[in-house]
Amino acid sequence: MTGPDEPAPVLFAEPGATWWPVLWGPAFALLGWGVEALTGPTGPMLWLLVGLALALAALVWVQGRRRICSVRLTPFALHQGRESLSVARVVEVTDVGLPAGARVLGGGWTPPRGTTGLPVRLEDGTVVLAWARDVTRLQEVLRGLVAPD
Repeated sequence: MTGPDEPAPVLFAEPGATWWPVLWGPAFALLGWGVEALTGPTGPMLWLLVGLALALAALVWVQGRRRICSVRLTPFALHQGRESLSVARVVEVTDVGLPAGARVLGGGWTPPRGTTGLPVRLEDGTVVLAWARDVTRLQEVLRGLVAPD
């Protein structure tokens, strides 16, 4: 059991995005500079600025995806984007129907692109929609927390 000063172990995690897209801009700028070098005089400072601008745009995009689309499950809470749901409130994760208008965890209207929804029944009878890229694994781990064998 973890104390209040110890971090809870992470049982399931998805970061929402990787950092690789930040390197795409500089790689494209380097490629552009190389093509320009084959055809005549080059402007390396311009290509450097293009690479930095593309890297900065990608950095903002990746950071946003990591905040909004990340999933983390600990023994105590399911964190979906910026929202946290106490695992103690979850009563069922298997064979839960999805009613129309069920609230999506994390604050969006729909689960993030590339993820699959997982209906979860709470202690008050409401159904919310959790989500993950590997929703089967999330369901298995969450089922183990809800109904320990």
